[in-house]
Amino acid sequence: MSKVAVVLAGCGVYDGAEINEAVLTLLSLEQQGASYQCFAPDIDQMHVINHLTGEPVPGETRNVLVEAARIARGNIADLATLDVSGFDALLVPGGFGAAKNLCNFAVAGAQMEVQEDFLRVARAFHQAGKPIGLVCIAPVMAAAICGEGTRCTIGNDPETAAAIEAMGARHLDCPVSEARIDAGRKLVTTPAYMLAGGVAEAYSGISECVKEVLALA
Repeated sequence: MSKVAVVLAGCGVYDGAEINEAVLTLLSLEQQGASYQCFAPDIDQMHVINHLTGEPVPGETRNVLVEAARIARGNIADLATLDVSGFDALLVPGGFGAAKNLCNFAVAGAQMEVQEDFLRVARAFHQAGKPIGLVCIAPVMAAAICGEGTRCTIGNDPETAAAIEAMGARHLDCPVSEARIDAGRKLVTTPAYMLAGGVAEAYSGISECVKEVLALA
């Protein structure tokens, strides 16, 4: 049985991990016979969003690890403690938290920087030859993790695809129900809510992504 590390970026589409994507990732892992452990960085979110209005909440701060524990039902660990040798693969659901808390792509675009603990862990998986799955917006970090020329997808958004290319990766268009595989780098990516109109559509691609990651493990 493969054991997979799942990194969450908080809780909530606009300022953390996309909840549906996170749950569907965990469901797909269980359905396909893998075990998992959730991790998140012990840092403050970039900001807090009122998910009813979509507006920032002035003066409020929340911790990414504490918020991600909501999704993981408390069974989560600090990303800084992740020992890559204990896992066969890495999966990262999307949501704006991936672009705000795991990196700053949401504000810096192609000049983004990746959060220190996440970059160290993700590169360690890559350097160990262990597969990585990036969902939704998370593939903007593909080149930073796996190097120049890495092939990945966020679906078909031209502006985000151009930023991915500017950072040294190669973007591949992909429908919501599929995943794209860079077999040489053991990287699998899928658009999920970059394209999905609902939970079932998001599930179709996430399940495929998980299947391909486990096949590479």
